[in-house]
Amino acid sequence: MSTDFTPWIDWLDGQYQEMLSKTIELANINSGSLNAAGVNRVGEVLAQYCRETLDVEVEALEVSPYEQVGDDGEKRYLELGKAIRLGKRPDAPLQIFFCAHLDTVFAIDHPFQEVRWLDGETVNGPGVTDLKGGILVLLNALRALERTPWAEQIGWEILFNPDEEIGSPGSAPLIAEAATRCHLGLIYEPSFPDGNLAGARKGSGNFSVVVGGKSAHAGREHHLGRNAIRAMSDFISALDDLNGQREGVTINPGFIQGGGAVNAVPDRCMSRFNIRLERPEDEHWCLEHLSTLSEEINSRDGITLELSGGFGRKPKVITPANQKLLELVRDCGEDLGMTLQWLPTGGCCDGNNLSAAGIPNVDTLGVRGGDIHSSSEYLKVQSLTERAKLSALLLMKLATSNDLSWLNNVASENDLTEQDRL
Repeated sequence: MSTDFTPWIDWLDGQYQEMLSKTIELANINSGSLNAAGVNRVGEVLAQYCRETLDVEVEALEVSPYEQVGDDGEKRYLELGKAIRLGKRPDAPLQIFFCAHLDTVFAIDHPFQEVRWLDGETVNGPGVTDLKGGILVLLNALRALERTPWAEQIGWEILFNPDEEIGSPGSAPLIAEAATRCHLGLIYEPSFPDGNLAGARKGSGNFSVVVGGKSAHAGREHHLGRNAIRAMSDFISALDDLNGQREGVTINPGFIQGGGAVNAVPDRCMSRFNIRLERPEDEHWCLEHLSTLSEEINSRDGITLELSGGFGRKPKVITPANQKLLELVRDCGEDLGMTLQWLPTGGCCDGNNLSAAGIPNVDTLGVRGGDIHSSSEYLKVQSLTERAKLSALLLMKLATSNDLSWLNNVASENDLTEQDRL
């Protein structure tokens, strides 16, 4: 390292116990995406922690309700928790957006609710890795930066969003808004278990489909009925047949429900499915085929099909600026004795949202662990310090860099020139 950042990096060694205890505290609060009260409780705890450790004002922001097609085919609008936003120095020459989510996939009635130790290096608990540990990595990396003489070079904004695990439907506008103010983004999803980073990401779309038919007595008047389950089955079969027809596109029918008594022709059936795609142009291909399939079912006598949902996350494509940012993270890792690389993944996150807005970002700067989204989720606790040091060093290198011209394609009007650093 040309500049000696060691004293500020080493400061993080003394924060390990606090990071660990706060991670466990947050993970022991249920914050399933649709448990608005629990999500808000996590936000309240974090807001107080940020006030105490970063000396900032904190905003709690309402987000739009979550539209969900229920198992009965009816649309419902569900309350979501509040987003938490805070920041410093909006006029600094380099603006960085930080993002981490408050919610988990574990509902309030899920049996997986408490943190426990598996061994001296590993804890098991809901959200310890995805993403409560990442929150503490983020905040303590910033605390380290704020102690340095270069902090004034970076302005930063944090968004803790309440709904990432369901696709960020309510907080997506907040992320898009932040993209107009920042040069780059750092997101604290967990790394791969070996510490490596995600690079390119597939896009994702979630869809619901409701088929209506006509009920009739299955014996006396079967011929008068119009079977919604049969029509849905034809739709899903044709949908699944699209797999393999376009490289990088996968379609997963994931849920179906309909009917009731077997002596009645079923007049309602609903299903949900997910589509993943690699390239932005794949979206048009998918939508065209969905339209064709829907039209075919709707052309049948006595049958209606209603399709809802869409592509909430565009594919994350690695641009030259994003490549440069990943290389900088890799170099920071080397300085800290880590060998890091980035790999494509079919998963998606808020990094997709930032990428769609044209903002280079690294979205797996969180902790090392694994088995996320399951009751086996675990965190390697020493990675709290390890990953906080990685982010802190990245911030310090950015703050002291004399060449950030590779960030000249962003929306911010700040000029990133050597003169700004003098």
